[in-house]
Amino acid sequence: MARKKKELPLLEGIEITDVAAEGNAIARIDNLVVFIPYGAPGDIADVKIDRKKHSYAEGHIDRLVSPSNIRIEPRCEHFGTCGGCRWQHLPYQFQIEAKQRQVKDALDRIAKIEYPGIMPILGSKNIYGYRNKMEYTFSNRCWLTFEQMRSGEEFPDRDAAGFHIPGAFDKVLDIKNCHLQDNLGNRIRLFTKQYCKEHGLPFYDLREQHGFMRTLMIRIASTGEVMVVVVAGSNDIAAIEALLSALRDTFPEITSLHYVVNLKVNDSIADQEVVHFSGKPYIEEEMEGLKFRVGPKSFYQTNSLQAYELYKVVRDFADLQGNELVYDLYTGTGTIANFVSSRASHVIGIEYVKEAIDDAIINSQANGIANTEFYAGDMKDVLTDGFISEHGRPDVMIVDPPRAGMHQDVVDVILRALPHRIVYVSCNPATQARDLQLLNDAYRVEAVQPVDMFPHTHHVENVVKLTLR
Repeated sequence: MARKKKELPLLEGIEITDVAAEGNAIARIDNLVVFIPYGAPGDIADVKIDRKKHSYAEGHIDRLVSPSNIRIEPRCEHFGTCGGCRWQHLPYQFQIEAKQRQVKDALDRIAKIEYPGIMPILGSKNIYGYRNKMEYTFSNRCWLTFEQMRSGEEFPDRDAAGFHIPGAFDKVLDIKNCHLQDNLGNRIRLFTKQYCKEHGLPFYDLREQHGFMRTLMIRIASTGEVMVVVVAGSNDIAAIEALLSALRDTFPEITSLHYVVNLKVNDSIADQEVVHFSGKPYIEEEMEGLKFRVGPKSFYQTNSLQAYELYKVVRDFADLQGNELVYDLYTGTGTIANFVSSRASHVIGIEYVKEAIDDAIINSQANGIANTEFYAGDMKDVLTDGFISEHGRPDVMIVDPPRAGMHQDVVDVILRALPHRIVYVSCNPATQARDLQLLNDAYRVEAVQPVDMFPHTHHVENVVKLTLR
């Protein structure tokens, strides 16, 4: 006989005191830390415990007894259900101050190294409509709120076009209006949804793995160019092309239109063929007169205006005099490599995704840049002692790894190459701090500059300048 699950308590009148990891708020009861989504420091709330471990618990606000005086009204109607924008109820000034503290906490608690004072975080000029890329999932099984389920009402139409509910791979929240991208993105998504319903094109069943309409990617560049990629879960080319023709005719703003037939289990299109349907095969971003081609599989910082501020910090920290050999690790489409190339003798970029390297080479050619070269492959396999012997010891290294940080093999090669300066760009201050500790015997931290790329989320970019001791 199964043991009856213990009922977890309702904690009444609890004060929320701070924000913490993953965008949650926290409260402390005796020696127990409770993580609570969508709370604000200063809230007094009844908190229902959902999960309890020895030293911490997770819960949710059952009743807001007394709201914090810093709370503001979220703009989005989906706030509290959608997994994104978990800080919309907090003033933007508070958000960036919390991100600044997050960087300091990582350096103090994880890196445990000496560093100068952290420069004030660079906030984003636009806190809505700032994303140049959005990806929407289409599902025949939309998420129903607790209120909807308790109402007893029937919901025969469960089709949804929106975002996955956190922790529920097969549930998608139907989004009416997302404020993170220009409203054109909303109009394209809603049109696609309506077209599919009117033409009997079924939304994808994430459990049974069948259906027509699967995902939709919309990129809107700072130049005004627009890319749309329709991903179908069915090889019905006639239906796909009819949908794309309707999109092209309805939205003349679309300058690059593509489709993918994805018949595998996961949604990633990195290993799938992208078919160019109409317009240009790419869109372009622009910085200081440089044009950067962005294809369907390309990585480009999703906040275009703030990316420019980030890259200016990187260039300043690199302190190039014109005669340096620069290695740009995790170069993506070569944006940083090309951006700093005019101040260096030669720049070598390395990136795992071959399509991104193809774009990087094209970006150099399109901008008349002749002092760059790019290599594709896993960083730990490409960046070896032999590679450095062949291509030269770098004077400056720029590294911008994924959230997991740098592989130990990469750190080891850097420590053997010993460039004079390292500029470390990170989207995860915790793994960056870990790597800084590994580099600490050979390098000292000279400058730290946080940059907010993602308002209303807990995510923060951080740039660190290191010099050889």
